[in-house]
Amino acid sequence: MHPMEGKTVSEIRQLIARGGWRKPTSGLAPGYTQANVVILPKEYAFDFLLFCSRNEKPCPVIDVSEPGVVSPPVAGPGADIRIHVPKYRIYRKGDPAGEADDIRDLYTPDMVTFLLGCSFTFEQDLLDHGIPVRHIELDRNVPMYVTNRECRSAGSFGGPMVVSMRPIPADLVEKAAAVTRPYRKAHGAPVHAGDPGVLGIRDVMKVDFGDPPDIRPGEIPVFWACGVTPQMALKRARPDIVITHAPGHMFITDIRDKDLAES
Repeated sequence: MHPMEGKTVSEIRQLIARGGWRKPTSGLAPGYTQANVVILPKEYAFDFLLFCSRNEKPCPVIDVSEPGVVSPPVAGPGADIRIHVPKYRIYRKGDPAGEADDIRDLYTPDMVTFLLGCSFTFEQDLLDHGIPVRHIELDRNVPMYVTNRECRSAGSFGGPMVVSMRPIPADLVEKAAAVTRPYRKAHGAPVHAGDPGVLGIRDVMKVDFGDPPDIRPGEIPVFWACGVTPQMALKRARPDIVITHAPGHMFITDIRDKDLAES
């Protein structure tokens, strides 16, 4: 049993705000959409929105706040984006500048919050269809990799696509693609299955983010576009400050997974 099983989204947020949960959020609040977080100054917001529009597969926008508004208007009207993410990552001039559990001292009135879809959203549907999700089984973070696939640039934003990987039994790969395809706002169907080298990944056991995978006999590595992609784009844009979630530590929204899936 997951230690957070049975807790509501509100209860989980309250626990996060109190410092009671600092681990990855995969498996939390089944049935509710999880989101990647990007918080940046207003002057960069249009170019970033354009970058997301041009790269919807890794950067599907599900909510955008007005400057200085800490409650996501669609995804979490009662939440506070400054304290309801288990772990944040800070970037200054595009370079990592540490992590934080609370960003109230960093958040300024000119900041705009973007919430982007996350593949954790469709994991419960995979499980419901009998498809294993190994990192949930092992209570680990999902493996993530920087690829050789370049995103379409917008203004000063650009860079490679990041992918997450789940090992899937060979006879269930097509089923996994079919289950995830309707979740366009959570990265949709896989971008690749099989040889990691096609994506420029030399060693699938050496992750760029998250935890190393556990790939068992008869399983194939299956790769989905990942919302850590914007964190690579920030390195090129180099804003004075950007705040994101730490990879795997998502914002849990009020949106039901089924409402994000297209019929």
